[in-house]
Amino acid sequence: MPDPNPAALDFLLSRRSRPAKTLRAPAPTREALQPLLQAAARSPDHGKLEPWRFVVIEAGAMPRLADLAEARARALELDESDIAKARAQFDQGVLAVAVIEVQKPSDKIPAIEQSYSAGAVCLALLNAALASGWGANWLSGRVSHDRTFCETGLGLAPHERVAGLIHIGTETTAPPERPRPDLDAITEWVSR
Repeated sequence: MPDPNPAALDFLLSRRSRPAKTLRAPAPTREALQPLLQAAARSPDHGKLEPWRFVVIEAGAMPRLADLAEARARALELDESDIAKARAQFDQGVLAVAVIEVQKPSDKIPAIEQSYSAGAVCLALLNAALASGWGANWLSGRVSHDRTFCETGLGLAPHERVAGLIHIGTETTAPPERPRPDLDAITEWVSR
């Protein structure tokens, strides 16, 4: 018989991300963030490659990244609403952890499995933050895929990419409920 953990299952069945625009200071200190990063680093990692790393974006870096996001959006000739959106997560952010996918050469572990591992790290960090009582949200957006922004703003090497930006702070409003998938519509049972 399995040894159930009803509290953990209840948390997973009821968890909800907090909209990043509703997160405010205080954010976790470096000391408070350490166990969240440790929890995220325990994600599935076939071959023990550790195909990811963390870049912690503290409040002092947010204005610089907001300016860079705007400059890149203007260079790409985006419309004003997209420019505002590019800035917003950094203008409003108090702390974010960029989970960086770092592909490692491997004859045994395909690149896609390394990408899945980086995604698992994002979700584990999000859930660790929520379980610790913080508000958190996993964002990406155009800036996450803009090489100039990533290399200039976050110091990424050419072989690295952003898997997600996990914003963490104090929630200021209750998160909205949203529709959930219809399990019957997305589940197929194979018995033989």
